[in-house]
Amino acid sequence: MDAAVSTELDGLSLGANATRERGGQTAEQTETQGQVVKRASSGESKKRVERETKEGIDCRKLENFSSWYQQVVIKADLIELYDISGCYIFRPWSFAIWEKIVEFFDAEIKKLGVQNAYFPLFVSERRLRTEQEHLEGFAAEVAWVTKSGSSELDEPIAIRPTSETIIYPAMSKWIRSHRDLPLKLNQWSNVVRWEFKHPTPFIRSREFLWQEGHTAYADRSEADHEVLQILELYRRVYEELLAVPVIKGTKSDRERFAGGLYTTTVEAFVPANGRAVQGATSHSLGQNFARMFGIYYEGKDSGEKLMPWQNSWGCTTRTIGVAVMVHGDDRGLVLPPRVAPLQVVIIPIITKSASADVISACEAICSCLQRANLRVKFDDRSEKTPGWKFNEWELRGVPLRIEVGPRDVQAGTATIARRDTMEKWSIRVPNHSISEEEDAFAQEIHQTLVRIQTNLFERASAERNARIRCVSDWGTFMQAIVQRCMALTPWCNLNECEERVRQQSVQDSLAYRERLATETDPSATDAVLSGAVKTLCMPFASELERLGLTNAAEWEAPAPEKQCFACNGPARRWALWGRSY
Repeated sequence: MDAAVSTELDGLSLGANATRERGGQTAEQTETQGQVVKRASSGESKKRVERETKEGIDCRKLENFSSWYQQVVIKADLIELYDISGCYIFRPWSFAIWEKIVEFFDAEIKKLGVQNAYFPLFVSERRLRTEQEHLEGFAAEVAWVTKSGSSELDEPIAIRPTSETIIYPAMSKWIRSHRDLPLKLNQWSNVVRWEFKHPTPFIRSREFLWQEGHTAYADRSEADHEVLQILELYRRVYEELLAVPVIKGTKSDRERFAGGLYTTTVEAFVPANGRAVQGATSHSLGQNFARMFGIYYEGKDSGEKLMPWQNSWGCTTRTIGVAVMVHGDDRGLVLPPRVAPLQVVIIPIITKSASADVISACEAICSCLQRANLRVKFDDRSEKTPGWKFNEWELRGVPLRIEVGPRDVQAGTATIARRDTMEKWSIRVPNHSISEEEDAFAQEIHQTLVRIQTNLFERASAERNARIRCVSDWGTFMQAIVQRCMALTPWCNLNECEERVRQQSVQDSLAYRERLATETDPSATDAVLSGAVKTLCMPFASELERLGLTNAAEWEAPAPEKQCFACNGPARRWALWGRSY
């Protein structure tokens, strides 16, 4: 394979980790979705069908989203449940996805001069209470250690919900002069946030994995620039790796990071249940934490004591859950090729008379794709039928399947199946003594993976865009919310108005559910989401223009005649609203 093709494939696969299994398959079968049916039926085969069918998804995504999601993350081997509510075991399949995200993001922040470090899991109560607004923002979520064995601790110790109060006392020792700036640190770690009612794997859990960056600058403009640099990297994680569209914007004062100056965010949306998800955040902390933790440096010219401008930013394993929710279907996972642990699975269709030839052909294809730096698996487990394997790998979301049977070997072809569209077609396999044919075959597989990645993003973008409503009054606002959409509105940007929207949206949703129960079908109330509506973000001008929702002039200051949709006061910003996890 030539260098150009190899480099392009590297960019798609983000590194190879191809594996193979040995063995042979001997049963001839026909397959149907969700089960395996033998040509000769018997009592034993009927029991086997029932057993294997239970391993698939038995509910529909659009009919019972919560049950569908719980089944997918468990049956697709993403998590194992644990005996502490809200804590989950990451199985290798999900951790491999996280590793792809880590690999990409870690390389990108190092280009910006960020260095990795690690700080303790525990924080003293005294330090945690240093910044009161910050503590109040996390108080309900803090888990405390109060005993050592049977003895009470002299002072309770908190398990970090975030690490500002752990890292900044160390920064106060390391930053003394303007020469010590900028200081750019990141750590990959776990955190614990305890208080919530409805745990959801990856989305809301008591312990999760993340990265948290903490930086300090002498110049505010440099700090502000970094906030947006990191936010752009988060957009790339979602859109380029996970094929999930997001909207970049600024959080309202009510929703900003506790103790910070302002918060920027990437917001994702799950059309299947009408809920938004805060994808990742990049915060400007201003000089507040520097003041509280005594972080000062000597100015370059004046020699006076100055405070640095600080940022913090974080992205979590929530990314995995968002991708599952957005792309998954009634068969299970649908994984974007760039983060899929396996990009291609090869399955032999074996008969007794052609076993060796089929296996040899599959091994040759596997070796070819391995050399192309693709993550590929040759699945020739003898104890599993081809139909069982088809369903298993569809459930686990592998983007591309290659099937090889005796007729394929004779014709010099293989059958390709795409997971995202379920399309199947025949492709010529290379003569492995001719390198040019191997190159062409690998390039065709690579291009198919690229098309899958592109299709997933375009499909998700179209579904998300169809759920954004531009509204200017309360009636159409609630209509959009009831229809499980997001609402873009002119808004006054006042905290008291946002609080009224939260309260009134709850009351109106309850009233709407009661009307449905009495005037139409009582079961229809299950389709109406409950809970308060809140601001998701105030989208950047570039985002509104990219979506074709408004132009830059309107963004900078809504026209004088525009009023806040909720209180009729002067509109100052465009705000995106919705129900959120």
